[in-house]
Amino acid sequence: MGGVAMDRRGLLGLIAGMGLAATGLAGCGSTRVAAPARPGVPGYGPDEDLSCVPYARMRSGIQLRGDAWEWWEAAAGRYPRSRRPQPGGVIVLARSRRLPQGHVAVVSRVVGPREIRVDHANWASGAARGRVARDQPVLDVSPRNDWSLVRVWYPRINDFGATVFAAHGFVLPRMDLAAR
Repeated sequence: MGGVAMDRRGLLGLIAGMGLAATGLAGCGSTRVAAPARPGVPGYGPDEDLSCVPYARMRSGIQLRGDAWEWWEAAAGRYPRSRRPQPGGVIVLARSRRLPQGHVAVVSRVVGPREIRVDHANWASGAARGRVARDQPVLDVSPRNDWSLVRVWYPRINDFGATVFAAHGFVLPRMDLAAR
């Protein structure tokens, strides 16, 4: 979007205009009708409802298409890729039985060498499914400290989930340097 702010209606209209149909699929390949707000669940907004891919695209400025798991290969030669998180970068989780479309989330901040916070959409199930969650913890649990395996916070249980997810790495937004 080139840095232009867009409200929820504008973003959802853009998504509809791109031909993304509203479906009930799990994961990041869907948009849904708004679910009720989750009072008392930090990071969930009452008026937000979309899937992870258009949300990550809007928040990061990274203009990639396809399911979330496809972002890693799609970024090759177009965007820098890294094994180290940076604010504004997008972590790409691999496709699995639990994540048939994979998942992408925007790094909001780096807390430490093995913890980041992310903003992402459509991570939770139930009433929170399809919602945007902000500043949510993600832990690197890989043996080599390379962010290849992560655990993700689940607000509904107020703890990290038990599942370990494979991560391809981080797609970083392009940095245009000023001419000298």
